[in-house]
Amino acid sequence: MVKSFLIKIMFLIIAFVIVAAVMIGAKSMSHSSGAANADGTQTFFEQFVLSGGPIVWFVLLPMSLVMVCLAIEYCLTIRRGKLLPEYIAEDIIELIGEHGPGKLPICLEGEDDFVSVAISEAISKGKGDWFRMRSAMAESLQEQAMKFLRKIEWLNLIGNVSPMVGLFGTVYGMIKLFNAIVVAGGQPQPAHLAAGISVALVTTFWGLFIAIPALALHGILRNRIETLVSEAVVEAENVMPEIGKIIKAQLKPQLQKQKQQIQELKAKSAKKPAIVPQENN
Repeated sequence: MVKSFLIKIMFLIIAFVIVAAVMIGAKSMSHSSGAANADGTQTFFEQFVLSGGPIVWFVLLPMSLVMVCLAIEYCLTIRRGKLLPEYIAEDIIELIGEHGPGKLPICLEGEDDFVSVAISEAISKGKGDWFRMRSAMAESLQEQAMKFLRKIEWLNLIGNVSPMVGLFGTVYGMIKLFNAIVVAGGQPQPAHLAAGISVALVTTFWGLFIAIPALALHGILRNRIETLVSEAVVEAENVMPEIGKIIKAQLKPQLQKQKQQIQELKAKSAKKPAIVPQENN
């Protein structure tokens, strides 16, 4: 897990460096060739990226890359086919019939869907006790749900932070605007005012552009996780009675033997002659 986390950090740093290099190079090329086209208009890249300034280049654009990477990863991992495969309960019941409950954790090793993990931990931690098995199953499903909910919380964090960064860029752009007015002695050129306003609006645009899909995807994935866990509880409840039947069948000879031993002890104690105390003359 630590290794995968470090790999992700390394890729994000590389992406950040690439974005920074592209932005600086594009900005220098724009200044050298002229910001506007022959008809006075700007391209989309110039309007919504270059004019945003360092806050867009070094903060909001890397945040957007992180959001896209997380969205792709979560959409691939948090899906029904992976976390709650079809007919999973029937497959586990079939494995129980073939190998018995004792070997089920070995058979399910490597499976990472909700039901397989919950049943495997229930058998491993329950150790044949029915109530402990059910408790372990419920705890496992709850832990798995919390693990995925904590995982997607990064989208919620990005969705809440990016508008604040955009607001920070808005304040930065307005400061530039008023500084231009002061430097021009109260009569600035419209182009100087437009530069500050452009920074303010573009940073706000990027903040909202990142926040809206991040928060929307967070809500969708949260509902999906809760739905899958609820259905996994039902599937696991269908498997547990089958495990209970097999455990009961395995314990039945032992219970009968113990019952027979108790009956034999009672019979022996009944055959023993009663000791009559002798009276002293």
